[in-house]
Amino acid sequence: MIKISQIKLDIRHTEQDLRQRITKLLKMKPVNGTYDFDYKIQKQSIDARHEDVKYIYTVLVSVKNEEKIVKKINNKNIMLTKEEFYEFVPSGTRPLSHSPVVVGSGPAGLFCAYMLAEQGYRPVIIERGEPVEQRMETVEHFFETGELNPESNVQFGEGGAGTFSDGKLNTLVKDKQHRNDLVLETFVAFGAEKSITYVNKPHIGTDCLSVIVKNMREHIISMGGTFRFSTRFQRFKTEEGALTAVEVTLKSGEREWIPAEVCVLATGHSARDTFQMLYEQHVCMEPKAFAVGVRVEHSQDRINESQYGKNKDLLPAASYKLAKTAENGRGVYSFCMCPGGYVVNASSEPEHLAVNGMSYSQRDGVNANSAIVVSVTPDDFEDRSPLGGIEFQRKLEAAAYREGKGKIPVQTYQDFKRNKTTTEFGRVVPGTKGGFRFGNLRNILPEYICQSLIEGIDSFDRQIQGYANGDTVLSGVESRTSSPLRILRNENLESNYSGIYPCGEGAGYAGGITSAAMDGIRVYEAIASKYCPLT
Repeated sequence: MIKISQIKLDIRHTEQDLRQRITKLLKMKPVNGTYDFDYKIQKQSIDARHEDVKYIYTVLVSVKNEEKIVKKINNKNIMLTKEEFYEFVPSGTRPLSHSPVVVGSGPAGLFCAYMLAEQGYRPVIIERGEPVEQRMETVEHFFETGELNPESNVQFGEGGAGTFSDGKLNTLVKDKQHRNDLVLETFVAFGAEKSITYVNKPHIGTDCLSVIVKNMREHIISMGGTFRFSTRFQRFKTEEGALTAVEVTLKSGEREWIPAEVCVLATGHSARDTFQMLYEQHVCMEPKAFAVGVRVEHSQDRINESQYGKNKDLLPAASYKLAKTAENGRGVYSFCMCPGGYVVNASSEPEHLAVNGMSYSQRDGVNANSAIVVSVTPDDFEDRSPLGGIEFQRKLEAAAYREGKGKIPVQTYQDFKRNKTTTEFGRVVPGTKGGFRFGNLRNILPEYICQSLIEGIDSFDRQIQGYANGDTVLSGVESRTSSPLRILRNENLESNYSGIYPCGEGAGYAGGITSAAMDGIRVYEAIASKYCPLT
């Protein structure tokens, strides 16, 4: 196989243009009037650093006489390579008497369950929320009325919090084992566009992700897995330090013990009551740093013009990534940027309000939004226990709820700097899922966070012209950037109780859809290295 990097093409190029460039670079000659080769796009990105914006490709080419072709070409961007794939052979020998229990059906739990089901382990998936079809209806009802279902909402339910997001699939996790490739290929197998396997910043969108999640569930069931929705993980039982059963609460309020030697804790970052229970049952955990701040909205057209210039109407909705170290030493950075998206009321507890961002697959909303957040550490938490970060979040979210009187509090950037409640918008009008209300976000956040945000946003204006305009819209509070704690696990990925496997973002081992799914695969590997499938 031949790898060709740095193929630059005009933004209006066709597939035929790419084929012709490959033949030219490899100095191929036609056979019977055609060029006999196959190619696969490995990476596609946009180079917008110059006025002449280009698409850049890396491709893998299969053709006869590959060594001979490469040998005669003196080009550092053309080389022989071998395509690598995810490989793992289960080697566990310990028998299982009961199905593994997976708590949570977000990306981590879903992929762990998928891999277990594929190998004959017949997992039982416990999910406190609803199936994604009913969950979508419940969440839309919340957006329209403000009536929150604490068990099924933007944070809880099939698909996890990522279902109501942009569906971004990029990750910074190193991937020598090709788990990332497996995640993307699995998404494609269950309904995603093939392009997510090669575009530089892949995304699916809330509308498509919900369909993929349903398809994965149906496949897991067909392979012997079981889903139990509206079922809350209540506590666990052990004997001599090893798991023997988990207790669940059904929608009816009845409780039930499920025998199990294996339980995967893929709860997501917002399962605060579960974290409390685990702490009380002496599962080892520690507080960790995360970030809090606001959502910032601009016109998507402004962002496109800044990123693409005169080519703005010929390219997909532009994204950005911004970062600065404030004078106080705290990091200020963009997070979960949603091109053509919406600010979402992502609350999961009564009388507490948090926001997030989402986009549909077409990213065709009027506004761009991103979290602009400031780093916080356990030193900032009044509560010094492992649950201190949760209480820190709750305090901010309760203040946000009061400020917006139950709706998303919004404010223009000029009023944020002036420390005054907004009374009218400028050119940017909020694009939200859920009602909003004028407020003063300075009443929500600590002053050191507010000053860091101002310093950061003002500096970002030098990178994106107009970023700090007075009519830029802020909303709050963005408090669920990542888990506020980490559930400790050993080299076998188990907690201090044998058979309990902390997993994914909620356990503190991931930071987004893809990395959570990859961690779910890692936990599957740990289980399959110890236990053999059910007979």
